[in-house]
Amino acid sequence: MWGKVPILKTIHKVPGGLMVVFLVLGCLVNTFAPKSLMIGSFTTFLFKQGAMPLIAVLLFCSGAQITVKTAGVALWKGIVLNTSKVLLGVSVALIVGRVLGQHATWLGITPLAFISAMSNSNGGLYAALASRYGDDSDIGALAVISSNDGPFFEMAFMAGTGLANIPWITLWAVVVPILIGMLLGNLDDDIRDFLKPGVMLSIPFFAFPLGAGLSLNQLVDAGIPGVILGLFTLVITGGGSYFVYKLLVPKALRRGGAVGAAVGTTAGNAAATPAAFAAVDPSFAAYASVATAQVGASIVITAILCPLLVDFLSRRERKKAGLAAEAEGASIKDIGSNL
Repeated sequence: MWGKVPILKTIHKVPGGLMVVFLVLGCLVNTFAPKSLMIGSFTTFLFKQGAMPLIAVLLFCSGAQITVKTAGVALWKGIVLNTSKVLLGVSVALIVGRVLGQHATWLGITPLAFISAMSNSNGGLYAALASRYGDDSDIGALAVISSNDGPFFEMAFMAGTGLANIPWITLWAVVVPILIGMLLGNLDDDIRDFLKPGVMLSIPFFAFPLGAGLSLNQLVDAGIPGVILGLFTLVITGGGSYFVYKLLVPKALRRGGAVGAAVGTTAGNAAATPAAFAAVDPSFAAYASVATAQVGASIVITAILCPLLVDFLSRRERKKAGLAAEAEGASIKDIGSNL
């Protein structure tokens, strides 16, 4: 007789487990048995190629939870987090480039690698973390945060060439599922309730294929500089955005501040940014391949560690809130005893 195994309870014991566990599993399978995911049909669709459609499902279901009253809050949160992420990300590259030179290295990392890895975020991972540690307006903020996807901001800040164009149609394509979900959810409360479970249910199903797009070999190829780049991205843009979020988003409009750190990642397509720079400015060509490997390492490291950071900050906030509540209760009790 088979006994019951507490799989889900065990997963929930891992910080950010619903995202991290499945992402790491996908990464491990892709590292050691990549062909097993490419046998075709529904297996490949679900475990290798299914991330983007399922993230779209999450955005649609999340949009249905956003009321007209909270739409402005989502916009403001998106502006705050996107601005913080981009400015913190490009500032490191600009400082290194200005002080040491455009093609110099610091800790084995060039300004090209810094700006490519640090100034854009993993939208799918942010959405998953926002659904776990934030509220519906935090998920809706992805419509603005997605504007840092691609090399536009990097080129605008670092080179000022004007040769890159904002892919407006791509940004619009991100917004559409959220808007349609929001429209239906505001027209019919039953639809909103029906779609609500889809927010959490979709997370493990797109986390695994996201992980299956990563490989531990990326860490080996990039070496220690790649690891350092990932940690810089996590601490500077994730930690920094956490404090900016808490500072600029009123407490009454947020579930907690931890979700602010959810932008401390490197987007998967950031690995193409060094090549994009090299295409615009041939002087970057000699550094593009090394930068690409280091950016790849940052993608892997931040995807694994960012959920842990967000969970740590969330637990820390809840603990402080609990201690404050206990202190307030003790104070009221003391007052009562003195009356």
